[in-house]
Amino acid sequence: MHYFRYAGSSLCCEEVPVAELVRRHGTPLYVYSQRTLTEHYEKLDRALAPVDHLVCFAMKSNSNQAVLHTLARLGGGFDIVSEGELRRAIAAGAEPGKCVFAGVGKTEAEIKYALQQGVYAFNVESEPELQRINRVAGSLKKTAPVALRVNPNVDAHTHAKITTGTYENKFGIAFEEVAGVYARAAKLKHLRLRGVQMHIGSQLTSVAPFEEAVRKVLPLVTELRDRHGLEFFSIGGGLGIVYNPALESAKPAFWKSAAGREILTPALYAERLLPLLQPLGLRILLEPGRFISGNAGILVTRIEYVKQTGRKNFLIVDAAMNDLIRPAFYDAYHEIVPLEKKRGKPVSSDVVGPVCESGDYFAKDRPLPRLGEGDCLALLSAGAYGSVMGSNYNTRPLPAEVLVHGTKSALVRARQPVAEIWAGEQRAPWQR
Repeated sequence: MHYFRYAGSSLCCEEVPVAELVRRHGTPLYVYSQRTLTEHYEKLDRALAPVDHLVCFAMKSNSNQAVLHTLARLGGGFDIVSEGELRRAIAAGAEPGKCVFAGVGKTEAEIKYALQQGVYAFNVESEPELQRINRVAGSLKKTAPVALRVNPNVDAHTHAKITTGTYENKFGIAFEEVAGVYARAAKLKHLRLRGVQMHIGSQLTSVAPFEEAVRKVLPLVTELRDRHGLEFFSIGGGLGIVYNPALESAKPAFWKSAAGREILTPALYAERLLPLLQPLGLRILLEPGRFISGNAGILVTRIEYVKQTGRKNFLIVDAAMNDLIRPAFYDAYHEIVPLEKKRGKPVSSDVVGPVCESGDYFAKDRPLPRLGEGDCLALLSAGAYGSVMGSNYNTRPLPAEVLVHGTKSALVRARQPVAEIWAGEQRAPWQR
């Protein structure tokens, strides 16, 4: 569900025509819908209402200050993976006591800063990390709240680059080893064993893998709760979104259930998981990113050239893989629509960027209306892992970003000045 719709022939974000935003701010341009962000957060929050819970937005999916502030005002917490993200969340109005610090490579400086700010917990990925956190906490005369990340060895059947819950991945502590690690951690005097955490992967659009993982881990969580007095169980994030609506009618048999289609929704998620979680009596943490921000954003790009080569029709646009890397990195699909509806027979087209890489494309052989130079396209579902993964490759400035709320819009990130890209560089002394 999102609030990018055609009003007549014009694509709108909520009540604002996207073409109007292009006229004011140019392209490439990220546009975010505050209403979509809010509704997705609130749907998850309401679905978990029967249990004590905290929704911690995975800000690696989108770290724009306006996006973070929207969620902080709703009472949300944040899943952070670096000192920079924690500082950024605090700047946006987040409460450090609602932040969980994840990631496999936390430095001593990052741990120190997070302890000083009073984060809710560290999601710990290894025994050496436990020892480091204990040592840093001791040097500060503090007690560090920790939760071990359990790797349940459950295959989420998602893309190999976003699977995290099997023993082939770098994340977490093997299921069979967790109880022993907790027992040893309990002897470290500067740690507080506060919870248990797991996360099996990203972009899951069926509830079945979540249910399988929770069922597998529950006996272990119950044992650890009783032995160590734990307060919470984090079931991670990974809730997916629909990128290609056409494929939803062609899911394989294992996506079906006796009740019919098993498309993941907050209601279905809660229906299947809460009966398992409620008897624990623990606070439940959830760490979604894409589910909240993915469909809340689009990337708008302008067609610079239409180039025909043999049987190929290339739409060469001004956005590139450095603005949205998902198609090049994951072979990811993004629905692409024109800002102004066009009539006529679709033309099979490749939508490609100007970067000097063959992988710089957004779509291949995509049926699109016949378009020309100056027409604009919107790449939908670009609110997660879009701008946040941007780079300055080819010395290209980062795009502007706009937030829309009803009939209002605001520039929430100015287009990066080109000279800023090399502002931190300098010649060597012997070159002056």
